[in-house]
Amino acid sequence: MPSASLPRAVFAMDPVHLPLLFPEPLMARLRRTAEIDTALVVSDFSDPAAVTALADAEVLITGWGCPRLDEGAAASAPRLRTVLHAAGSVRSLVGETLWERGVAVSSAVTGNAVPVAEYTLAMILLAGKDVFAHRERFRRTHAQPTPAETATTGNLGRTVGVIGASRVGRRLLELLRPFDFDVLLHDPYVDAAEAAELGARSVSLEDLLRRSDIVSLHAPDIPETRHLLDRARLALVRDGGVLVNTSRGALVDHAALTDELVAGRLHAVLDVTDPEPLPADSPLYRLPNVFLTPHIAGSLGNELERLGRIVVEELERLADGQPLAHEVRHADLAKVA
Repeated sequence: MPSASLPRAVFAMDPVHLPLLFPEPLMARLRRTAEIDTALVVSDFSDPAAVTALADAEVLITGWGCPRLDEGAAASAPRLRTVLHAAGSVRSLVGETLWERGVAVSSAVTGNAVPVAEYTLAMILLAGKDVFAHRERFRRTHAQPTPAETATTGNLGRTVGVIGASRVGRRLLELLRPFDFDVLLHDPYVDAAEAAELGARSVSLEDLLRRSDIVSLHAPDIPETRHLLDRARLALVRDGGVLVNTSRGALVDHAALTDELVAGRLHAVLDVTDPEPLPADSPLYRLPNVFLTPHIAGSLGNELERLGRIVVEELERLADGQPLAHEVRHADLAKVA
């Protein structure tokens, strides 16, 4: 039995994620570090069992499917002092009451940034090789491409524009370094010196859009960034340019983007859309210049264990009286995705 001195913890998420986040070796470490009922996974804070568990909870281990930690949830958990989120951003999860109470919040968002950045890099490389257009052409003709059809294909010297030095954006910039790309960065919180350290040149958003062959979005989803790429800004992207969005659909005016894509002027790789999913009659499902995926860039399958490991390590630090390594500051949520 765990010692009474161990913190009391409660899982709050969709139960389907629990075994992938915490396979047995990680679950064993959790049981050694906290007093936790591994059979109880809260997905509804009004459930009587949840109300009872929350009353004594000092630590809440959350994940996808966790209800919002609003004022009501905060009132049900008077002893709560730490939230450990085994997923990405906590922007929409943690309400003002818990921030005001000084509850420490940690997130595995840095772990979730890894597969998103890897997916984005893969899409950039494929787009530079014009893989999607060549696939469509090969399906129709069953013939090798002609020199004329490959004249603009290749990644040598491509200009890649990264919008947002978020955790994903920074990881992507790191992954881009070995390749022969000219990398531009727009982020209002990053100056020229820091951009250079990240391997990019700092430019205005409009300049980035005009100069980039491939534009990759990694800005935070906040009111100020809604439709950051509106009709006027999308029009700045050069003919044949590629937009990669693995961030949030709301960053783009999808009506304007759809018009550009239907016209064939731009290409897009979209893992996120607005709305999500798109209506069944959306032309984006059928356009040859659109590669559409169902929000799969983030952690899936065996990648979830990385997030669980981050949470276990945070809980071990907490039990040892050490500071959290992945603590989220409320004031920083507007700056990073």
